[in-house]
Amino acid sequence: MGRWRTTGSALLRVIVVWVVSTLTMMLLAGVLPDFKLTSDNGESITRVALTAAWGAGAFGLLSALVWPLVVRAFLLVPALVLGLLVFFLNGSLLLVALRLIPTGNGAAEPETAVIVAAVMSAVASATSTALAVRDDDAYRRRLSRLADRRRRGRGLDSSPQPPGVVFIQLDGVGERTLRHAVDTGLMPTVAAWLQGTHRLTPWRTDWSSQTGASQLGILHGSNFDVPAFRWYEKESGEVMVSNRPASAVELQRRAVERTADGGLLAHDGASRGNLFSGGAEQVALVLTAAARRGRRNRSRAGYFAYFSDPANAVRTAVSFIAEVGRELAQSTRARVRKETPRIKRGGLYPFIRAFATVVERDVVVAAVIGDLLAGRTAVYADLVAYDEVAHHSGPRGRDTDQVFRRLDRSLALIAGAAGQAPRPYRIVLLSDHGQSPGETFESAFGLTLKDLVRAGCGLPVPRRARRTRSGAEARYAVRVALHRPVEEGETHPPQRESDPVVLASGNLGLVSFPDTEGRMTREQMDRRHPALLTTLANHPGIGFLLVRSEEHGAVLLGRAGSEVPLAQLTDGEGPLKGFGRGAADAVRRTDTFPHTADIMVNSMYDPATGQVHAFEEQIGSHGGLGGEQSHPFLLSPVELTEPVPHGGELVGAEQVHHVLRRWLGEGQGPQIPVGAAAVTGMGAEGTTGMEAAEAATGMEDSPPTARTEGSFPVLGRAAQDKTC
Repeated sequence: MGRWRTTGSALLRVIVVWVVSTLTMMLLAGVLPDFKLTSDNGESITRVALTAAWGAGAFGLLSALVWPLVVRAFLLVPALVLGLLVFFLNGSLLLVALRLIPTGNGAAEPETAVIVAAVMSAVASATSTALAVRDDDAYRRRLSRLADRRRRGRGLDSSPQPPGVVFIQLDGVGERTLRHAVDTGLMPTVAAWLQGTHRLTPWRTDWSSQTGASQLGILHGSNFDVPAFRWYEKESGEVMVSNRPASAVELQRRAVERTADGGLLAHDGASRGNLFSGGAEQVALVLTAAARRGRRNRSRAGYFAYFSDPANAVRTAVSFIAEVGRELAQSTRARVRKETPRIKRGGLYPFIRAFATVVERDVVVAAVIGDLLAGRTAVYADLVAYDEVAHHSGPRGRDTDQVFRRLDRSLALIAGAAGQAPRPYRIVLLSDHGQSPGETFESAFGLTLKDLVRAGCGLPVPRRARRTRSGAEARYAVRVALHRPVEEGETHPPQRESDPVVLASGNLGLVSFPDTEGRMTREQMDRRHPALLTTLANHPGIGFLLVRSEEHGAVLLGRAGSEVPLAQLTDGEGPLKGFGRGAADAVRRTDTFPHTADIMVNSMYDPATGQVHAFEEQIGSHGGLGGEQSHPFLLSPVELTEPVPHGGELVGAEQVHHVLRRWLGEGQGPQIPVGAAAVTGMGAEGTTGMEAAEAATGMEDSPPTARTEGSFPVLGRAAQDKTC
């Protein structure tokens, strides 16, 4: 009886979707002049209905059978281009379906076919989802079937399995911001966890509070010599950028070499949406995998999973367009209301935001669900939506509130899938850093950090920078130091010294002099550019500088001539006043890195408002010290051991790595010891073997049903080349 009931329920859903699609086609035929379901002589309503039923049935059948083959043929097309082709491919299938109508009455212009196909797919998807929501038993049965299928495919027996762990990283969400989202009702799923099943533990980042340093330390156990998001390496003359594929591969190689270990996920793990693989064999949207080229690395093959179902493809495409429209409306509202601080949000940014908050989120969540149903031991996934929006809209507000609601729905969907997995799962939620608000350095003072450095060196700067108070003061300081005038329009004699390289990582700036070997000392800088350090240290937008002295070793410079050797540096005093606990140790650790810049510049920080000044175009920033950016969170099930002893403090991404590794071993029996994992497991390609459950929970913008293979690049990050 149960099997007949299941079959009958499935058949009823198919009939209902078919009827709704038929009515939709009839309605569109009445509205769109270039879409016809009748002959020129006209037809009865019954004849029109039969024609529409034929067309809707043929379109649905073609979508189910032909669409996956068409998508597979377009695997070599760039991912974002394929996303735009979804509408046109769907329209082509509709034209074919109309030709299959026996009466021959169906006809549509190509551009109209695109519209009709998109509307029909969206309506069919919404109807199917609505029916599934009303049938909770069917949803649970489908999850169970998928779990059994994946278990059999991986050779797992039905005996009880030890618990697995799924780590979900909410990129850029600080501990205080998470509490605020929970307290204001934006994240009911997380709120329910906090009320009984999970504990919340804050932790503190290193000086470089950004995804590159934090995630490398979390996944591979070492973020040594990662002084910032981007930095200059003198021996190679290259700028390392954490979200560039080649740089990410090199950073992962260095970490594996230093730890002699493959990574957190080297044993039956999966890495989803991350910069680094963590040693997992199963990867999707992992940047280090995107850097490789070869016969087995078809980086776009994973998009087959995403677009193989036309309803899902259209739904995601529609959500993508809606997110672009949402961003345009929100940025327009900010301009009209003259909200401050505010940055420009035009150009490609609306599309980049939509990719991060819709496409990347959906694909990552679908991949995680597939991993759960496949029974993988460990999964680590990064959801970047909040971080992307917070950079441009600020850490808190209406824009980010909407992101939190969608993230919570994604977490609920993952938790639901975990309940149907072939093994129990412990869900750990964590973040890699927070976000600190504040007006940009350029907006506040009229010039960039690069302009200020060049002015302090006596080098030419743009006219707009010369006219600012900061630029004028810097140029005056140069004239006084050199005892000679430096006037506008003055031609400078050729210098053998190269211009300084000035890089920004949120509110952390790095100044390097390429023509010197190793770190340039304070004394050398004073001889070459006698006004530079004074100009920077006394600027109101700068909190402190780290330089190396021949006499005192590394020193911290602050305003009014403040100078403290690192050996005597203490929290809350001198240049570090107001920066909080642990700041001195973070600075001391960074000073030991071989690639620490000649001048490390941290912006000012106002403890009363929590604001900093980013050296990039970001009103929500991270990368240095100051405020919530240095205080992420770790939300773990109470059945796992406490991250640190009672009253202790969790400091640094490397310590977080050891905590997560310990949790993986709890309840698993004998584990692969640290150092024994194969180094070759640095994100090797492989199929995920994933069939994600249908988004049957009625969630807005739910992830698609999908089967993911291979790996593909994180286009949102790589395209932006900014602090993540």
